[in-house]
Amino acid sequence: MMDSDFSNPLGSNWDVLGKNCQYRASCDASLAAYQRSKGSSMQTIVLATQKGGSGKSTLAIGLARAAIQVGHTVRLIETDTQGTLSNWQSRRPYADPLVEPIYAARDIAQRLLTLPRDGATLTIVDTASGTSAATSAAIRLADLCLIPARPSIADIESAASTLRVVRACNKPFAFVLNQAPIRGRRIDDAATALGDGSSADLAGIVARPFIVMRNDHQDALNAGLAVSEFAPASKAADEIRSLWQWVEAKLCRGLNDHAKSGGELADPRYSAGTASDADARWDACL
Repeated sequence: MMDSDFSNPLGSNWDVLGKNCQYRASCDASLAAYQRSKGSSMQTIVLATQKGGSGKSTLAIGLARAAIQVGHTVRLIETDTQGTLSNWQSRRPYADPLVEPIYAARDIAQRLLTLPRDGATLTIVDTASGTSAATSAAIRLADLCLIPARPSIADIESAASTLRVVRACNKPFAFVLNQAPIRGRRIDDAATALGDGSSADLAGIVARPFIVMRNDHQDALNAGLAVSEFAPASKAADEIRSLWQWVEAKLCRGLNDHAKSGGELADPRYSAGTASDADARWDACL
């Protein structure tokens, strides 16, 4: 059965569809197994947004290379059939990081279970734009969701749609303001809008630095390189390395919170209130 058979608009009632019940049971089992495995040191970052052209793939590549440079063993998972990461790897003169195309939602958790055994300490998942079962499955399995957005009203509106899914799944998240102009009020306005207008929240949910639109990013992509390989002394490379430092700090805070809670991994479907509330959140995540 094709993965597309299970794609659903938010708010649809899956319980009335037998094939989706089967899929739900499969996801339950995979999620439970993945959560039990989280004693491992591998962490998973998911880049997701409904809007195409926001630069998810370029950010995934840049962050992967920055993480490798500080000692991580990184695997890139591509759930976007456009194949930007796969095409980049085909042009790449180096073996790492490996790119694995995984398009079926049911296969994502199963692969994440085995990656720590292969030595991976970080997995970055590059998802397709729009809403799909694969994207929702990846979000449910994330240690951190990054939502890229350009400083435009269309991107900000799309980011809000993605955020609803992330919050329904009870996942840590941050916005990445990407392809920004070098300066201008539009950047600050976009960051404030992404932070729901509350400047007190910006430091925790809008990643720094903002990633400026620079030719080095596209030139690196064309060459099969990360920007820190293509132009290691450039401003573009510095911004990506600094972004990784911000992301790594946020991941570490998540690990510390996990340790303080006694190491228990709460199932996000049952983290609040009644069973009916939990089922509603589950349906929204799918």
